[in-house]
Amino acid sequence: MDVPELLARESIRDLVARYNANGDSGRFGPMMELFAEDAVVEFSGHGTYSGRDEIRSLFTGAAGVGTEPPEMIRHHVSTHQIDLVSSGIAKGRAYFVVYTGAGVDHWGRYIDDYREEGGRWLFAARKIIVDGQVEGGWGDRTSSRLVK
Repeated sequence: MDVPELLARESIRDLVARYNANGDSGRFGPMMELFAEDAVVEFSGHGTYSGRDEIRSLFTGAAGVGTEPPEMIRHHVSTHQIDLVSSGIAKGRAYFVVYTGAGVDHWGRYIDDYREEGGRWLFAARKIIVDGQVEGGWGDRTSSRLVK
């Protein structure tokens, strides 16, 4: 592994960490800056969101989700596999688990496409797959109302 590859991998890890830290804190403006303008997010079973405005609506509840966010939410990401495909293009997979004040809420996988633009790594595409959730938990209540 050479230095440019190490720098790319570390930049992508930082991208994923900032996505979760900004989202968990409700900082959706900085979160959207982590996506390419033409990025696509597929929330498995709930629709595909294209471009920053639609992606933002997924996270802010503007898509019709009628439930308040929990007082505390924390995403934990692990087993982050990054594959550099070519110059400025990479793919990734990671597991996530989400905690609220009540404990474990839901868990699943991210499948990502990353792209370097202007010296920054951004999300070009993200697929969110929820593998399980606590019945009646925040994620369960939210996802059951999410309709695009």
